[in-house]
Amino acid sequence: QVQLVESGGGLVQPGGSLRLSCAASGIIFSINAMGWYRQAPGKQRDLVAVITSGDSSNYADSVKGRFTITISRDNAKNTVYLQMNSLKPEDTAVYYCYVLTPVRVYWGQGTQVTVSS
Repeated sequence: QVQLVESGGGLVQPGGSLRLSCAASGIIFSINAMGWYRQAPGKQRDLVAVITSGDSSNYADSVKGRFTITISRDNAKNTVYLQMNSLKPEDTAVYYCYVLTPVRVYWGQGTQVTVSS
């Protein structure tokens, strides 16, 4: 059974930091990439950051220099992290982990990040 378990969201003041994690297990296909999207109320879901199987990473322009995506791998589980620094109110959204395989995309359940004073 495929599981994507997200954690690390919450409420933080502007300028603060959060670290999201997403542990993926049970995926029998090769993983091409893992990453994060986010969706603010009334807006579309947008890519935040992605890291490929070759450890190449890419970021949305709005988060470059503030967010860092990393990945850890073992035989049974792949975990992707998103370190978010210098958070801004406009970073407020539900953050979704995703896993890209040659066959399909898997999505996490989403974790709320709220940046507010």
